[in-house]
Order: sequence, then C-alpha cells, then structure tokens
Amino acid sequence: MHRWLCLLVSIALIATVAAPGGFALAAAGPIHRSAWGAVVASPTATTAYNWAGYAESSGTGTVTQVTGAWTEPSVKCPKGTTLAAFWIGIDGYSSSTVEQDGTLAQCSGGHATYYAWWETYPANAVQTFASIHAGDKFNATVSWNSGNGNFIMSITDQTSSTTWTKVSKNTGASENSAECIAERPAGASNASGLYALAKFGTVSFSSCGATVSGTTGGIGSFSTVYEITMVNYSSGTRTLASPSALTSNSAFKVTWKKAS
Repeated sequence: MHRWLCLLVSIALIATVAAPGGFALAAAGPIHRSAWGAVVASPTATTAYNWAGYAESSGTGTVTQVTGAWTEPSVKCPKGTTLAAFWIGIDGYSSSTVEQDGTLAQCSGGHATYYAWWETYPANAVQTFASIHAGDKFNATVSWNSGNGNFIMSITDQTSSTTWTKVSKNTGASENSAECIAERPAGASNASGLYALAKFGTVSFSSCGATVSGTTGGIGSFSTVYEITMVNYSSGTRTLASPSALTSNSAFKVTWKKAS
C-alpha cells in the first residue's frame, strides 16, 4: 500500500471514504515497492521486509481471481504505534501495481483498532470500508474482468453478515501474481520506513485460492508458488513473521515472531 497522510485513529471513519493513515502496505517479490500491496526491497524472492505468506507468480495476464478466508487476530498493544495488515490481492509480487482488500489492526497509545479496507495501487489510495472487530471471520475476493478492465474487490465479515464491494480500474495492472499475505505496513519515519509489526500471535488463513490461466485451485496447486518469510530490515536475518506449510494446497497460518 502507499503512504497515508495521518494515522487512522485520528479520523472518523466513513464507509468507502479515504482513510489517511501515515502508513502503507507493499509487495513481496524481488522488486518490493512501498505501497499497501507493493513490496519493500527484500533479500530474496522468498523473504521480504514486510510480507509473510504465499504468492503465485505465473506471468502477465494469467491471474483473474484470488480468494481467501481468515479470522482477524487480536493484537497486543504496546504504548507506541504498531500495525499489521492481512489481505489477498492480484499483482504486487513482481509488479508496481496492486489490487487488494483485507483487514488492518492498528495499535496506538496501547489501544487496538481494526478496519476493513481496499486499494488499487497506485490508482487509488487505501480506502476503509468500516471498523471491524478482532475475532471476526472474513471471506474476500479480488477479481479481474478482462472485458472491461475492472477489478472487483469484495470482503465479507461473516460474523456481522456484512459485505463491502468496490469496483475500480487500475491502469498498468499486469495480472501476473496472486497473494495471501500478512504485512508490516510502511510509512514510518525510521530507516526502514516500516512500522513495528503489531503482535498478532497467529493469523489463520483457512483458505487461499486463485484462478490462473482459467484453472481454479488452492494457491499451492500452481507451479510457481513462493512461501514468503518476513525478516528484519537491518540485517535480513531475524524472522519477524513466518508462514506454515500449506494444508490441502490452500490453508496456512502466519505466526508473529518479532516487532522489528
């Protein structure tokens, strides 16, 4: 994701209104740009300074849908600001665009706030749908319509029986990867430009799937899949968050290890 203007806790949220946040999410592949969904540079294709999870990267124009399901974890908050985002998306692993939706946990002053959001980077800033709660169960979909060039981002809070949907174009999108990710958002003023990763314990993705070249399956069923571990910025040797192995090519967990 891209840089936001101020912390979310400083504004009143209105559905589908841009939520200036002072932070951003980013991608995870070799390019790693700064955006909620475009990666910050990392040592290898299987580690990132801001991503943990799985990415499928088959080639330009092959990915038409990504689906995922997870439970929003409860975070433990220190006195300072920490953030953790959980999302699914198309693009971002090895491209400069991202189309994504997900949830965010933000700690500020020892207090946790949770949000549902979407973004088409760089065409649209991060947008919040609404405030949510830890423990809520989510299903999300990002689809690309090749006929009109629209991306459809939909996320359902099963616990509250609420669905939010946004349709948006994103010029320059390549549809070349699919991701299910836990992320450390960017936008901090430190050397890495990344906020400390909120202590979320474990987030469970009960499913992560994609449609690639017309074939639909769990993300692990495709030939070009990367398991991504989040590492610290200063040395790239300390693990901040790590994914488990995939179950049935689709389900996995990401476990928090360190804040930075």
